[in-house]
Amino acid sequence: MRLLGTITPDRPLLVVAVREEAAHLGERLPVLLTGIGKINSTAALATVLAQGARPAEVVNLGTAGALRAGLAGTTHEVSRVLQHDIDTPVLRALTGRSYGAPITLNDGVGPTLATGDLFVSDGAARDRLAEQADLVDMEGYAIATVARRAAVPVRLVKYVSDEADDGAAHTWRESVDACAKILAAWADEHL
Repeated sequence: MRLLGTITPDRPLLVVAVREEAAHLGERLPVLLTGIGKINSTAALATVLAQGARPAEVVNLGTAGALRAGLAGTTHEVSRVLQHDIDTPVLRALTGRSYGAPITLNDGVGPTLATGDLFVSDGAARDRLAEQADLVDMEGYAIATVARRAAVPVRLVKYVSDEADDGAAHTWRESVDACAKILAAWADEHL
């Protein structure tokens, strides 16, 4: 976890998993580097928000894998996010309570993001996840949950870096710098 800059109530806090994705963001806005995965992103954002200063909003910028054809190489603001690696129906049956229910983030315009602690890089996993989502990442749901619980508005903005298939790891490594430039341009235009 690393916070670059100072959080103030009049500016958004950019939340990014790794420095490679934040390489071109500059110093205009504060940036929180969380580390990869739900636990790292949860711990980092919760720690920073618990320290007192609240941003105007939390904006998670990052890369995502495409679960459907035609999404690679595009930037999307996510409308709904869910966890793909928690068995919500079984937990509801066991406890009578819902854990990990999907979160609606805006008016429903935009793709659904599936978050889990698994780098999706095979066709079978991609096809299974495509039944319920359009994109896949490893931090979005956790960031949305923490921000919501802290009563801070949240947006998830994802650039699709790969097709969540056999070549995903290679594609991500090869494209992450170009993805970071596109995410920085999005932030400059929209924030």
